[in-house]
Amino acid sequence: MMRAIAQTFEELKARKSKAFIPFITSGDPDLETTISLVDELERAGASIVELGIPFSDPLADGPTIQRSSERALSHGYRLSDHLDAIRRMRSRTAAPLVIFSYFNPILQYGVERFAADAHAAGASGVLVTDLTPEESGEFRECLDGRQLDTIFLVAPTSSPERAELISRCSRGFVYLVSRTGVTGARQELSNSILPTLERIRRCTGLPVAVGFGISSPEQVRAVWEVADGAVVGSAIVSQIESCRDSKDMVSKVGSFCRWLRGESDG
Repeated sequence: MMRAIAQTFEELKARKSKAFIPFITSGDPDLETTISLVDELERAGASIVELGIPFSDPLADGPTIQRSSERALSHGYRLSDHLDAIRRMRSRTAAPLVIFSYFNPILQYGVERFAADAHAAGASGVLVTDLTPEESGEFRECLDGRQLDTIFLVAPTSSPERAELISRCSRGFVYLVSRTGVTGARQELSNSILPTLERIRRCTGLPVAVGFGISSPEQVRAVWEVADGAVVGSAIVSQIESCRDSKDMVSKVGSFCRWLRGESDG
């Protein structure tokens, strides 16, 4: 049976369409709102939703996502609370849900327990930002046994050999980081995307999604022209931050995502 992420990309390919993959921090501003946001993101055209598990030392994240993690952590949520929220999302949402985490919370929770509970909750994949493919064997085996895809990041600085290893270890799709550095919205896309993408295409038939720094409809369209999906994180999290005290916050975030996809004037 085809897994959810693969099926999503197959359906998009059949429609000659590309994936829109929003990232939000789970628990920002709170878990109830996160559940409502995922509903709205799907209505706004999300193909897959990435849910960031807040962590106290998010080295790969820029200031926008760092602040969102701080807001989420202030509630004292545990990893089990986020998994329970995913379970509730799954009962209302068809889009595949990808857990985006650092390894420490998963290690503390227990890898086998995490794989079992993430599968039971209805997650489709996991991306661990600080887990290298060389050290991921046991983790990948655990997740694969629970029908969960393990997604890895590949960077413009990755050598051809490393790009091949990352592609070989990935399931679902390969996440191409558009540039070096931390997350955060940027005015222009890096010119390193295309050569890195071509290097990955030579290694794998998996779909490739591009993220880090995408913040406008023009950038989303530019990524769609060359890759299979565009991941937007900091720009959406910034919207959540700027209107988090508004009673219309969820719908405003939905409108922003429709604008990113080119469906409205924003």
